[in-house]
Amino acid sequence: MSGSQQTGGPNTTPSDDEPDLILQTDAHKPAKRIPVHEWIRRKLAWIGRLVRRQVRFFLVVLGAGWGVIFESFRSHAWRRTVRYEFVTTMNNIIGGGVSASLFAGMLTGVAAVSQVIYWLGLTGLAKMTGSILVNVVIREIAPILVGILLLGRNGMLSATELGLLTIGGQVRSMQSVGMDPFLMLVLPRTLAFTVAGFTLGILFSMSSLITGYVMSRISGVITNPIWTFLDDVAAAMSVTDYAVIPLKFIMVGFVVGLGGCLTGLTATNEDSLRTLLPRGFSRGMLIVMMVSVLFSLDL
Repeated sequence: MSGSQQTGGPNTTPSDDEPDLILQTDAHKPAKRIPVHEWIRRKLAWIGRLVRRQVRFFLVVLGAGWGVIFESFRSHAWRRTVRYEFVTTMNNIIGGGVSASLFAGMLTGVAAVSQVIYWLGLTGLAKMTGSILVNVVIREIAPILVGILLLGRNGMLSATELGLLTIGGQVRSMQSVGMDPFLMLVLPRTLAFTVAGFTLGILFSMSSLITGYVMSRISGVITNPIWTFLDDVAAAMSVTDYAVIPLKFIMVGFVVGLGGCLTGLTATNEDSLRTLLPRGFSRGMLIVMMVSVLFSLDL
């Protein structure tokens, strides 16, 4: 025992002061350079994954949108739970969004409608007031602002709720017992957003026009009664406007609700609130702007 201890000298046991030749060799080893073509390939692959992800979501929205329209006309899809979800969601959106829509309409009336009336009256173009208000405020500004209000208040809520259900496994549990998440969650919520988009859009438009008239009447720019002012606005609307403006409000509510629901249902286990909220908001804004641009094109 003592002999074995004596034989163990500095030749057999490495000292702490001696450098490690392996680590020293790795430290002086030059960093491996990535070839230019490999760097380009990696960047193109990253761009391709990003584009494919966005295109995939767009195709999912198209397919799910047709599914919502198709299933909404089938009587067996409207079971008691689906009707309850539809009524509850619609009451929450409209009941909670009325005050916000009216207030936003009042701000738009002060900032846009009254200014349009003032400057057109100042330049002697008061006869164009109705057509400009219809084309700019009601047809362009109102759907975008209503879509933003729906997205910020209720669209993100749906994306968060369904996302947490998907990540937590509740959606898979529904499927395992024979319940369809599309019929139970996506269909009623999307249609509730559709009805709410039309309702809040009309309230927003009326609030902005009335507020703009009141501000212009107080400042003395116009002296006509309010029914004459509203009649001039209605007379400036063409037959196409009577169809396009309500349809635009309906489509904005439809795509905001559908996009929020699908963002939640397509969440993965790697997602969290920090990833779901920015993704849902950015997708919702892009969808709202796309709808507005498509309806504004003169095809």
